Amino acid sequence: MSGIQTMGQKNLMFFSGRAYPELAEEVAKNLGVEITPTTLRDFANGEIYVRYLESVRGCDAFIIQSHTAPINKWIMEQLIMVDALKRASAKRVTVIMPFFGYARQDKKGRGREPITARLMADLFKQAGADRLMSIDLHTSQIQGFFDGPVDHLFAMPILIDYLRDKVDPATTTIVSPDTGRVRLAERWSDSLNTPVAFIHKRRDLDVANQVKVNEVVGKVRGRTCVLIDDMIDTGGSICKAADALYDHGATNVVVAATHAVFSEPAVDRLKNSRISEVVVTNTLPIPEAARFDKLTVLSIAPLIARAITEVFTDGSVTSLFEGDS
Repeated sequence: MSGIQTMGQKNLMFFSGRAYPELAEEVAKNLGVEITPTTLRDFANGEIYVRYLESVRGCDAFIIQSHTAPINKWIMEQLIMVDALKRASAKRVTVIMPFFGYARQDKKGRGREPITARLMADLFKQAGADRLMSIDLHTSQIQGFFDGPVDHLFAMPILIDYLRDKVDPATTTIVSPDTGRVRLAERWSDSLNTPVAFIHKRRDLDVANQVKVNEVVGKVRGRTCVLIDDMIDTGGSICKAADALYDHGATNVVVAATHAVFSEPAVDRLKNSRISEVVVTNTLPIPEAARFDKLTVLSIAPLIARAITEVFTDGSVTSLFEGDS
């Protein structure tokens, strides 16, 4: 016999950056593991230092970091953590980014613009990531930007489970805020057995976060409208969409979104809007100051933990979504 055979077993190790430790702890609890002790600190000039306090040689490493504000710092910290793991001989590194930073910049709308979502994928690959895991990417094409497996998870089952007992399918319409979300709206309607509508809007290319709502297409008069989106940033688009639905005869508007970015002045806009409820997940931290009476936050941690388990055991992530992954 040539070579050496070992009877070693796979070893899962779970790591977290500093952006959102509460979510990391919840995921670790669902996994039944401890977060690997790690030294993370800033030098006086803002540079980030990382060192793992246990051996990571040969491990199957999973690093979670939510790309929240200050977003560039936390992305850089996660990149450095990946680099440290590869240099310490981790066998495989899976980067978990519940919210994929820069995902909105996934194509060139005009000349001389970057495709920053592709740059993000390249950076993590160059740092040493073997696999990416994210939830509700802004567009599915981002999966093709990374040269390796991408686990695209969906929050839709979690949001639908919550709303199923709150709405009557006979008087409810699922509404896409733009034409780009119509396919997602159709999947929602298939699950809830409701019709679909969408809002035709024109975005101001020269002013960020500015949208002009044009018209509503679909059956909304006299109905409860569930307005779905992947993220709420400043809240301008979603509030204008809700106003358009009410103007077209909707009796109630509920908003369901995955990522609560909540940049200013989103909270004030949502609180003062005619929206009856805003349902989001905790892919991003939501401080107490940003919480309001109409807000419902659902936990994404069990989904992430199940996906990690499937990846670690060489199972099927697709099975989590009944073949719709």
